Amino acid sequence: MRYYVVDAFAEKVFEGNPAGVCILDEPLSDELMQKIAMENNLSETAFALKNEDGYGLRWFTPGGEINLCGHATLATAFVLMNYIDKELSTIRFLTLSGELTVTKVGTVYEMDFPAILSEEYPISEQMIEALGVTPEETYKNRDLIFLLDSEEAVKNITPDFAKLEKIPEGLAVFVTAKGDEYDFVSRAFWPKLKVNEDPVCGSMHCSLMPFWAKRLNKREMVARQLSSRGGTLYCKYEGDRVKIAGKAVLYSIADIFIE
Repeated sequence: MRYYVVDAFAEKVFEGNPAGVCILDEPLSDELMQKIAMENNLSETAFALKNEDGYGLRWFTPGGEINLCGHATLATAFVLMNYIDKELSTIRFLTLSGELTVTKVGTVYEMDFPAILSEEYPISEQMIEALGVTPEETYKNRDLIFLLDSEEAVKNITPDFAKLEKIPEGLAVFVTAKGDEYDFVSRAFWPKLKVNEDPVCGSMHCSLMPFWAKRLNKREMVARQLSSRGGTLYCKYEGDRVKIAGKAVLYSIADIFIE
């Protein structure tokens, strides 16, 4: 089976967020896809299978399947448009989060994702101890969002991942603040899925765009993820949808041998 590694939300290799992409000729079992994701040991491995309406797409982390992933969707669209279905400029993906589309505009890939709204949530001592800082505000949807007081605070935070993993609320932990050069900045932590820090997390921005649109009174924003690799995302908030755009770069093509 052909296997690609793509750096998503990147201008060149070793930036952005690497994702594994497997293009399937036939369905694989959940168990086998999980084993491949664990063997690849990237934050996400995407599995795409062509169907009548486009492509079925699933995402697996080393710790289990997830229902929405931005950077691996961008990486999959990049692979399909450049190596498999080169005539396509828009791809429909059928996923656990419904229908997602990716459109290529020049060298940029724009994803159409669902917007995720959050509700204010009480902070706990357990959260503060795990983060190592006291956030200004706390919000929750599937994940936890912590608003910090500055870009510097987001950049310098050093959470205790073992303690983050034990927080009962939320799947992922996001920290964010108003940016100095960008509209907002963020970082994403997923210790419950065996990924301590996700370098550039597209799906996080499905939550952060409604969050910041309300505060900044803006519908179009440029966001920066402050991981060590870093990544820039061009985002639009359109009612119940969020459009997230970025570039991608091929790192490797290989073959996976499975029985």
